[in-house]
Amino acid sequence: MVEVGSKAPEFTLKDFNNEKVSLSSVYAEKPVLLVFYPFAFSGICTGELCQLRDDFSSFEGVRVLGVSVDTPYSLKVWAEQEGYQFPLLSDFWPHGAVAQEYGVFNEKAGMANRGTFLIDGAGVVRFAEVNQPGEARDQEAWKKAIASL
Repeated sequence: MVEVGSKAPEFTLKDFNNEKVSLSSVYAEKPVLLVFYPFAFSGICTGELCQLRDDFSSFEGVRVLGVSVDTPYSLKVWAEQEGYQFPLLSDFWPHGAVAQEYGVFNEKAGMANRGTFLIDGAGVVRFAEVNQPGEARDQEAWKKAIASL
């Protein structure tokens, strides 16, 4: 897993509008909360991202980027269905390459584990956690990390 204090691995992925998003261009404007999750439309993932959506004002100090191995097209449908106001990025091909770089790719299941990384304006990881499949995250830890920036 990428460690706190290290430089965040750079990437460019397509969002749910099929537009390319580069990590460095985002954190140059605002710190990034990078949220890896296993799959769109799954129960725990929907619950976590809906909680984030419903408490979005607590995350105004950062840009939230969700990342999964789903295609941009399925992410678009899911984002529209759930009303997510933050980009969802597709790590579909090469399959899970970014999740692998961050050390959160689950080889056996072919998906990302629940990894969360807070990246400051210089591209340095300031918070990192990984939860296993089926294990929901506590977003209060994210808020504390953001407050400490």
